[in-house]
Amino acid sequence: MEGVHVIDHPAVADRLARIRDKATPTPVFRRLVEEIGVFLAYEATRHLTMRDLTVATPLEPAKARRIAHPPVVAPVLRSGLGLLPGFLSVVDDAVVAHLGFFRDPETLAAIPYYANLPEDLTGSSVFVIDPMLATGHSGAAALDVLAARGAAEMHFLCTIAAPAGIAYIHSKHPTVRIVTCAVDERLNDHGYIVPGLGDAGDRMFGSASSLPMGYQKRVKGA
Repeated sequence: MEGVHVIDHPAVADRLARIRDKATPTPVFRRLVEEIGVFLAYEATRHLTMRDLTVATPLEPAKARRIAHPPVVAPVLRSGLGLLPGFLSVVDDAVVAHLGFFRDPETLAAIPYYANLPEDLTGSSVFVIDPMLATGHSGAAALDVLAARGAAEMHFLCTIAAPAGIAYIHSKHPTVRIVTCAVDERLNDHGYIVPGLGDAGDRMFGSASSLPMGYQKRVKGA
């Protein structure tokens, strides 16, 4: 599939099987998602621009290479936070941007509620991280925010993607490279990936609602 890289590795497949299992407890689920974040970051960042330099070893100078410019990693709140520790273990000086969206339960539209990111992303390699690429609405909305700040080289990292989500992302941002561990069959009537793994945020943090409090009150009062 053009513009999509699926990681084919036994260690990734093994972890993916365990996070799909509904019997996996929250602490284990969270740890496995963090570990998957390492593999996603490793694959997605392999083309970062490097710079040559010389370092002083305890014996003599040595030629070396370092990442030329720190990339920007943007977790989509809240579940994207689960992949963040793994990403930072690969690129520890990445700049972290935070983008908050929640899914309207009726329309499935992405509703923004938080954004904290650099003013100018021109020339930066930017990596959006979110465990699930389902409808693609929140992913595309995140990419919209980043592009408005000048980001051009953008990547989307997820554990599982749905064909509909991939198509939606590429319809809005054709050059975005998607790195994932699996492409599943479809979405159900509620916009969840099938077979998927359920709600990643709920399973990761043990909480059962992803709607901001003010919005919950409006929904209940409707």
